[in-house]
Amino acid sequence: MYIEDFEAFYQQSVELYKARPLETRYSIKFRHSEGKLVLKVTDDRTCLKYKTDQQADLRKLERITSIFFPLMACGELPAEGAAGVEAGQQQQQQQAGGTQAAGASSKKARRRG
Repeated sequence: MYIEDFEAFYQQSVELYKARPLETRYSIKFRHSEGKLVLKVTDDRTCLKYKTDQQADLRKLERITSIFFPLMACGELPAEGAAGVEAGQQQQQQQAGGTQAAGASSKKARRRG
């Protein structure tokens, strides 16, 4: 069933996951031919979908994805609010930057040696 309001989709999706965490799946599909993005959360009993063709809705995609990835990885909700999400994104960027820097220095060492 398609849900028109993103906030309703978001709340129902989180509730669905909390009710059956081991059976719930979250998927993202982009239909290039139609220019539509479809978000889907299902536990094989209930299927929730949100469809959009607006580029401005990509922030909503980031928001729900930033909730579902930690939920599915460790079973806990991240800190609510922009501060918690921004802190997590900054930490990921720092970790990625550290990994890239370490990889770059080891490549240089191999070339010289």
